[in-house]
Amino acid sequence: MRYPEKMKYTYNPTPAPPPLPACGPDAAVQVKCRPNCGACCIAPSISSAIPRMPHGKPSDTRCAQLMPDLSCALFDTPARPAVCSSFQPSADMCGCNAQAAYDYLLALEKATAPETRNPAADPCLIRE
Repeated sequence: MRYPEKMKYTYNPTPAPPPLPACGPDAAVQVKCRPNCGACCIAPSISSAIPRMPHGKPSDTRCAQLMPDLSCALFDTPARPAVCSSFQPSADMCGCNAQAAYDYLLALEKATAPETRNPAADPCLIRE
């Protein structure tokens, strides 16, 4: 009996991002914060304490600093958390509209959430 060759595995700790929506050739060029969006203040989780959210922010939850017009109350102030300041818009992330940005960020959040990763198949996860 002949056994198949051993399979070689490579591990990419960063999952592939969700596909971009089909929005047209110029739609995904946005690299500045889009007015009336707020996707990056709702979809991702934040594990560190932030103002008015001492235990961080769960994913798919509005940040306490998100204003009714979907702008950040702390934007361009020294009180803005470093985790938020380091999160920069990109064409891939922002897509062609606010819904595309939200869908992309939520899919990325779910893909990287520890509870959705298989510990038996993931060498980066350490079981205690």
